[in-house]
Amino acid sequence: MRIAGLGFRTTATTADLAAALASCGGAGALATAWNKAAALVALGLPVHAIPRPLLEQNARPGSALVMALYGTGSLAESAALAAAGPGATLVQPRRTFAQGKVVVAIAETAP
Repeated sequence: MRIAGLGFRTTATTADLAAALASCGGAGALATAWNKAAALVALGLPVHAIPRPLLEQNARPGSALVMALYGTGSLAESAALAAAGPGATLVQPRRTFAQGKVVVAIAETAP
């Protein structure tokens, strides 16, 4: 299954999130940090709320600010990998949309 990890600013709208997800080919489920998950419910897919320790276990390089807040430099990549589980593969590295308000990465679960 394809799982989309999302990082986004509070100014991102549901339309911004949906457009970014569609540009990536969609997914069967969504993942983000525990404190952002409620914003994804409106997209109509299962949402994985990833706690900080799991984000840290799947840490990726990236933003120093995101690292300070979430224990990883890429919330999108770490959330996607954490939700996809052991053996998951990052099939699309993070991409930025909506003038930098939304970041999406796609992981695929192990066969």
